[in-house]
Amino acid sequence: MSTTRGGRRKPAHHAPTRQGRTSADGSQSQQRKKSQPTVDVHVADGIRLQKVLASAGVASRRACEELIADGRVEVDGQIVMELGVRVDPNKQVILVDGMRVHTDESKVTVALNKPAGVVSTMALEEPEGRPTVAEYVYNRSERFFHVGRLDTDSEGLLLLTNDGELAHRLTHPSYEVMKTYLVQVRGNITQGAGKKLLAGITLDDGPAKLDSYRFIDFNGKESQVEVRLHEGRNRIVRRMFEHVGFPVTRLVRTQFGPIRIDTIRPGSTRVLSNTEVGQLMGLVGL
Repeated sequence: MSTTRGGRRKPAHHAPTRQGRTSADGSQSQQRKKSQPTVDVHVADGIRLQKVLASAGVASRRACEELIADGRVEVDGQIVMELGVRVDPNKQVILVDGMRVHTDESKVTVALNKPAGVVSTMALEEPEGRPTVAEYVYNRSERFFHVGRLDTDSEGLLLLTNDGELAHRLTHPSYEVMKTYLVQVRGNITQGAGKKLLAGITLDDGPAKLDSYRFIDFNGKESQVEVRLHEGRNRIVRRMFEHVGFPVTRLVRTQFGPIRIDTIRPGSTRVLSNTEVGQLMGLVGL
């Protein structure tokens, strides 16, 4: 794919394909024009592209200039190779190596290590007087949505964001976002139980299966395993292990998509970087 200055894409000169031979009245050229539009992405009063990339944490400004010169940056679907191009980071879609660059500073996503006993609701007051996740971001001005839920007894990674579309897509089953959990169960879990969960079981609300299962340890009373699944139904992990005869005594979500809990302490939060948010957006087609 070739480009011109300012991100204008040059028309490609390919041999006509069978699909392209439509008629002699110019419809073939119309199809080619439609598939390879010429778009000027330059915004006269915008911000230099390399500055936008550097501010978003992609790399240093010099390194961002090299990314542009190497043809690795796209703006609104157009490869840009000129350093003088200016863009509007709040309106235009920017990709580096095919990955979305998060440039809208008004959109914030926070990772919370939710302690057990905390209710997944953005209301500060809960009918039973229990603590809620809203208490951990009450001092911020953004209106957050929780991305999915963790039941009250479970703990670990819970994402909070003021980007409603991102929250919706990350929890929609069609995008199959992978989640990882550490699961502690009563007793010495058998290999057969793990095989059943991987093969798939049937719960009251339909079939369910794990995407991966790894045994970690047995301490004489309880077993610990790591599981991954893209399901997001209510209490799905607990119900699956209950179904095979091993009730869950502790459940910790350690990863949501590419975001890991890492060193976030229980009850603490961390604002995701622009790169991390870009990864989440790319995961769900934003």
